[in-house]
Amino acid sequence: MDSDAARDIDRRRLVKWGGLATAGAVAAVPLMGAGIDQYPSGHDRIPPGARPGGAYDRYVARLAAEGKFSGVVMLSHRGRTVLSRSYGMADKEKGIRNHEGTAFTLSSAGKPFNAVAILQLAQQGKLKLTDTVGDLKLKGFARDVAGKVSIHHMLSGTSGMNTPEEDIQRVFQSRDEVHEYRERWARQSKLVGTPGVPNAFHAGAETVIPALIVEAVSGKTYWDYVEENIFRRCGMTGSAFYTRPQWLTDKRIAHPYMTLADGSHVDAVRNLDKGSPFPYMLGRNPGRAFIDALGDGGFATAPDLIRFARALSDGTLLDRPWADVLTAAKIPLGPASFGTYGPSAEIIGGQWAIQRAGGNPGVCANWSIYPDTGWVGVILGNCDNVPLVEMIGRELQAVTGASPGDGGGG
Repeated sequence: MDSDAARDIDRRRLVKWGGLATAGAVAAVPLMGAGIDQYPSGHDRIPPGARPGGAYDRYVARLAAEGKFSGVVMLSHRGRTVLSRSYGMADKEKGIRNHEGTAFTLSSAGKPFNAVAILQLAQQGKLKLTDTVGDLKLKGFARDVAGKVSIHHMLSGTSGMNTPEEDIQRVFQSRDEVHEYRERWARQSKLVGTPGVPNAFHAGAETVIPALIVEAVSGKTYWDYVEENIFRRCGMTGSAFYTRPQWLTDKRIAHPYMTLADGSHVDAVRNLDKGSPFPYMLGRNPGRAFIDALGDGGFATAPDLIRFARALSDGTLLDRPWADVLTAAKIPLGPASFGTYGPSAEIIGGQWAIQRAGGNPGVCANWSIYPDTGWVGVILGNCDNVPLVEMIGRELQAVTGASPGDGGGG
């Protein structure tokens, strides 16, 4: 987990470009406003900037040539791949290149899986979004947290909790060790604000506790539940909560290349003693986690994230009303940007753009859904210094023809 140290790649800049929120704030916008193949007339054309050889394609190729991007980008329109490009190496030591089927670690871009899992259980009547931590019989939490903090508060990032700093130097050796640590860490949360009121507090437990709820209600580990009820349902065959041993041996998984203080680049998974020198993720190394934290991360390929986006809109994952609950605007973040239950959303050029980013040393990830026109964009990278905010803005311009900040209903 990136502890949202970068606050998902710098909250202020991401809100400016695409309404991207921190881990606490979550997604907006009805995904189901139009059927998956029923879009307003005029939205069936492919904008020139999104075509192969177009402005976005040329921009990413230039970044790769300058050593500023290694990874995969993909644009899909109504389920059809319009642009797919792969650059750089997945594993330099073994000479394996990145390709469309390479799985990348998602960091916080995987947090919305947590919200989908919660809403699936709510749809089945097994829990209510108004249920508090205490209502769900989770033990070991402070009395005021148990009595006042609801699922809604945590998914919307308004819990009012604060969680201690995590131990970023620890190298985990098993799933059980990760689970025990995260559960104990979440129980140390304190109520320092008013639940339901947006505040400056940041609580990693807002991710962990809902995952513990998924486990308590489903009887499965969070990792197994998501793999079975989200990845497998969507046909995301290249996606999983891979462990560090798999990361080291599976040729399908990209290794994160971390920049050190002297400017050199190392494979983070093979150099667990080294950490990032950058202030916003100082000392971190994603390889130290045996498996991603509860409610966070996971690995996915670009085509699998396209499948995930499509499954959100066609009823595969959630019935239409519950899909709308996931993406409905809940917390205003700016003039035309909102937080919801997972990603964030912004009105750009009169249409919605739903996005979720994540970052870690040697890791950058973002997926974007443009529900009004049927577009989905994916950016997955495995090196530092990727201008992810700018890339998201260029993707947005290619797909919508609008510039960041061009909100409103026109």
